Amino acid sequence: MRFTLLTALAAAFISTTSVNTIAQNAPVAKVWPAAKANTWYAQHKWMSGADFIPSTAINQLEMWQADSFDPKTIDKELGYAEGIGFNTMRVFLYSLAWQQGKPGFKKRIDDYLAIADKHHIKTMFVFFDDCWNADAKIGKQPAPKTGVHNSGWLQDPGNRLGTPGQEAMLKAYVTDVMTAFKNDKRILLWDLYNEPGNSKKKDASMDLLVKVFTWARAVNPSQPLSVGLWDWSFEKLNAYQALNSDVITYHDYTEEPSHLKTIQMLKTHGRPLICTEYMARTRNSRFETVMPMLKKENVGALNWGFVAGKTNTIYAWDTPMPNGGEPKEWFHDIFRKDGTPYKPEEVELIKKLNGK
Repeated sequence: MRFTLLTALAAAFISTTSVNTIAQNAPVAKVWPAAKANTWYAQHKWMSGADFIPSTAINQLEMWQADSFDPKTIDKELGYAEGIGFNTMRVFLYSLAWQQGKPGFKKRIDDYLAIADKHHIKTMFVFFDDCWNADAKIGKQPAPKTGVHNSGWLQDPGNRLGTPGQEAMLKAYVTDVMTAFKNDKRILLWDLYNEPGNSKKKDASMDLLVKVFTWARAVNPSQPLSVGLWDWSFEKLNAYQALNSDVITYHDYTEEPSHLKTIQMLKTHGRPLICTEYMARTRNSRFETVMPMLKKENVGALNWGFVAGKTNTIYAWDTPMPNGGEPKEWFHDIFRKDGTPYKPEEVELIKKLNGK
C-alpha cells in the first residue's frame, strides 16, 4: 500500500543475533527449509500479476459480501489479466464477511478460485491488513470519496482488535478458511498479514503477527506462508516476518536502482523473492523500468492496481483531486473498465515479458 523509504538500506539487514533475540518463541520448527522453498519456486513459471479487486468494489467487504459479490465483473477483468499473460493475483479476504456467513463466504472463495483457474491464474490470499480505515461495518459500503485514493479500504481487524471475543473469532476465521483450502492447488501462497505496523501501529502489531503465524502453522497447509516486508525501520516486525516466512515477499515503490538494492539485500536470506506490491508511476516505479529488472532477477512481480474503479487508485496516496478529474498521470492501475489499456505501450511490454 505505502512504502517508507529509508536512506540507509543497511538498516534492513536482519542479523542472526537479532532474529534469535526477537523471535525466541517463534514457531520456527515448521518453517520450510530454504531448499524446499526454492524447489517449490522452481516448479512455477515466473510469477507476474497484480493485486486484484474488481472495479465494482470499494473495499474487501464489498468484494466478498453475498449481496455485492460480482462474479461477472471478476470473470471479465481476470480475462483482461489472462490476455496480457498475468498468471498470479493477490486478493484480500475479510473476516467480517466470513463471520456473517461462513459456508457462503467459503463458497464465494471457491467460486472466485474457479474463475481465476479458468483464466490460468493462481491466487495469493491475504488475511489481515493494517492499511487505511480502521472502522469496518457489515452491510452496504460507502461510496468512494471523490478523487481520494482508497477512500474505503479497510483494516482487518482494525479497531475491533482487543474487543471481547475478537481474538477467538480471528483464530477461527483463519483456521476455518485455511483448513478448507489447505491443499487447493489453485492457491499459490497464503499472505497472512498485509503491512503489519502501518497506520502508526508499529510494534503494536507484533502480537497479532505472531498469532496468525501460529494459527497458520497449526493448519500446516501445502502452500507456503509469508508476510511481506515493507518498512525497513520496523526492525522487530521485519525480523519476525523474515524468520517465519517460507518465501520472502516484500513491497517496494521506489525507482529501479533503489529497488534492485532491496532485492540484493533480501537475497541474503537464500529464499525465493516475490514483490507483492510495486508500480507507482509518479514515484518513478514503472513497468518499463522495474518489471524487466524483476524478471531478470527471477523475482515475482505483482503490481498494485489492475482495473480503475471504486478504489480510486489512479490517484496518488497523498495527492487527492477534489474535482474528481483524471490525473495527468495515473498512480496505479493498468486498464479502464472497458478493458482499454491506460498506456498501450505498457500492456505490450507486459505481454512481451510474459511471452504472450
